[in-house]
Amino acid sequence: MGKVLVLTAMLISLCAHAQMDMKGMEMGGSKGDNASKRKTTKADMRRMARGAKEVSAEAGDSSKFKDSENMLPIRGETRREERTVTSNPTGKVIKSESPHTVRYDLYVDDTIVNYTGRKRHAIAINGSIPAPTLYFTEGDTAEIYVHNKMRHETSIHWHGIILPNQFDGVPYLTTAPIKAGQTHLFKFPVVQNGTYWYHSHTKVQEQSGMYGALIFYKRAEPDMKQLPLVLSDWADMKPSEIDRSLHNQTDWFSIRKNSAQSYGEAMVKGQLKTKLLNEWKRMTAMDVSDVAYDRFLINGESENVQTKYKVGDKVKLRVVNGGSSSYFWLSWAGGKITVVANDGNDVEPVEVDRLIIAVAETYDVIVTIPDDGSYEFLVTPEDRTKHASLWIGSGTKHFATPFEKLKYFEGMKMMNGMMAMSGNLKKMDGMEMKNQIMDMNTVMYPEITGAEKKRHARKAAKQKNEAHSMDDMHMDHANMSMPKDSSMSDMDMGQGSSDLVTLSYSMLRAPSKTTLPNWPTRTFYFELTGNMNRYVWTIGNKTVSESDKILIHRGENIRIVLYNNTMMRHPMHLHGHDFRVINGQGEYAPLKNVLDIMPMETDTIEFAGTESGDWFFHCHILYHMMSGMGRIFSYANSPDNSELPNKRAAQRKLFSDDREFHFMARAGVESNGTDGEAMLANTRWKIETMWHLGWHSGHGFESETSVGRYLGKMQWWYVFVGFDYHYKTMSTGMKKEPLDYLIAPNIFGNEYRNMFGQISDKNNRHTATLGVQYTLPMLIIAELRVDLNGKVRVQLSREDVPLTKRLRFSIMLNTDKEYALGLRYILHKYVSVSTHYDSDMGLGAGLTITY
Repeated sequence: MGKVLVLTAMLISLCAHAQMDMKGMEMGGSKGDNASKRKTTKADMRRMARGAKEVSAEAGDSSKFKDSENMLPIRGETRREERTVTSNPTGKVIKSESPHTVRYDLYVDDTIVNYTGRKRHAIAINGSIPAPTLYFTEGDTAEIYVHNKMRHETSIHWHGIILPNQFDGVPYLTTAPIKAGQTHLFKFPVVQNGTYWYHSHTKVQEQSGMYGALIFYKRAEPDMKQLPLVLSDWADMKPSEIDRSLHNQTDWFSIRKNSAQSYGEAMVKGQLKTKLLNEWKRMTAMDVSDVAYDRFLINGESENVQTKYKVGDKVKLRVVNGGSSSYFWLSWAGGKITVVANDGNDVEPVEVDRLIIAVAETYDVIVTIPDDGSYEFLVTPEDRTKHASLWIGSGTKHFATPFEKLKYFEGMKMMNGMMAMSGNLKKMDGMEMKNQIMDMNTVMYPEITGAEKKRHARKAAKQKNEAHSMDDMHMDHANMSMPKDSSMSDMDMGQGSSDLVTLSYSMLRAPSKTTLPNWPTRTFYFELTGNMNRYVWTIGNKTVSESDKILIHRGENIRIVLYNNTMMRHPMHLHGHDFRVINGQGEYAPLKNVLDIMPMETDTIEFAGTESGDWFFHCHILYHMMSGMGRIFSYANSPDNSELPNKRAAQRKLFSDDREFHFMARAGVESNGTDGEAMLANTRWKIETMWHLGWHSGHGFESETSVGRYLGKMQWWYVFVGFDYHYKTMSTGMKKEPLDYLIAPNIFGNEYRNMFGQISDKNNRHTATLGVQYTLPMLIIAELRVDLNGKVRVQLSREDVPLTKRLRFSIMLNTDKEYALGLRYILHKYVSVSTHYDSDMGLGAGLTITY
């Protein structure tokens, strides 16, 4: 019995030491005892590794590391969310000890979470979502072991970090994927300071919870309370299903967000002309984000409470946007927000009322608690559907001003004025669009341009200062006015009287000169392109897999001029480098690694070629990246990457993301028969089959199968080959069965000949076909095809006309004298009540299943 007690005491002591060591590592560059704990022996490391393995081993049993109430992952010692350097007044610095190696062990495993009342699969690191915050001090050496406990491969990218190429963490480009059961060591010197983060770069794993903060302290860290904040978006829908849905033109997300902008809503709001012009220019509804998320989180919680702070405290919030596709507005109930760093790099302090943080950006901001109470730091997604709150302080709650619902039809009107019939954005004379100076979405902000009910009064007011240049415009976008010309006559930019100061890139100024070396400069011009209908996102109408690597050299400066020719914002991220943003600050241009470029903007960035190997440059909206919006910069004369010995196989895997085929199917089961379609499609290609099958023998059977390719930047052209099989035993108007009364005579008369006078074979056709489709104004699909029998068919069709938020209308007519009209009321993403009239099968009603 005595031996058992002694052994138990030793185990308790060992666990306590391991926890203290972990705590010391996590706290980073603290002084005194905390600093000394970072000097770990090999035995200490082994104990810490054992402790981390014990946490990871529990990942398979969700009940062991979920809060009993809400099933969220636990927050252990590896998830410390604050480092208080000292409680003394600011102005002092804390000097760190001499540099040394800091080790972490990260265990990646599948888990179960419950953010919405429903259990869902997720991926946790050390049992935590977000992943543990990792702390280092500039000059240290990072030694990070990533253990993959899952049954599929994974990866970790160290976002914004300057490090050797093979440790960058992009699978099949710079780093080998971490296979199931494997451990991968990332070891690199910490040559920076600031707020960064890390995340998976494998498929859509980031959306499942694989993201966490990286804090690199300065050698002399300012004496201030600090709180890392990881913002993220959560969807109960599987990330792969989100990706598939976006590519298959579903509008379920807009229905959930109440942003469908239907014809019914347009008429109620007096915006029918706006809606018609929108579709005449072949555009779908206006939106600012792609996905309808279920929750938005701050450090894994929709509401995060920090009661330890008191009146007068200045708190540095190290904010990371770890969202997969969400921009966030940041606002503070306690007064001004002081911005002091962006993407890990210091800037001259600037005070604002609010700022928008792009996907993958980081900002260091300082807030001051002005009085007794708890003050809300409000995090609102750009689409303003929900929010998350951080409460700082204790006592009476002081709420930040909420963001009102966007005025989508005002945005649609703006978009109509910006878009040419060709699908390109129209550049406006006299308007210099760069560095977020002109936020085109301002027209949709009620707090800037007034409530929507005042639209007509605002439109009647004359705009002022038409001759003023963009440099004379208020930088907070609040008093924005625009010169009107014939191309923009339909736009109403509004003239709000708000005094809100909103951060823009032009306000960012580095505290010291950032000029590049006196090296030769090469300039690249990138046009950001895309098609929201088919969810194709490209640079210069080419995906990553369709583009060659861009060869650059060490010892030269690279300048990139980006023009955003899409209606979406794009956060463009360069791996392994900081770049200068040319923003009017001259030699003090800020350094960043993510550039948020808005529609119609032309922005310029530049960096020095100092590295080696291949580096990814891409849009950081996860689903845009997966679609192919990116390029690869490759340094000439780089040594072979030992991580990827089989270059061809690695390239095929890398290119597979934007070449992936997505499946879609729709099947109507109605009283007169079944009809539907199924397809596999990727960025360029589509394999499709459609069918009509009547329940009665006289209704016949029809099937058309085709393979084709989309052409052009907007993909309005589609060329295909296929096979057509038609069989029908009776013509309309011939009554043979009791239910045949549902079939009326063809409104175009005898079906013996088609509209071109050719003898029709539509009742008994089995032949190959060749054709082309083109998207007309009003999103009508015009098709011309000829079959091997010499028969020509022209067809016009339109699917899913939004009559109301959930009611959809469809129509089809062709020269074979076939026609159909249909209505579909959407009950659920996958289920609709439907009815349609078909010239072959007559009237029917039932259900339509959509996948």
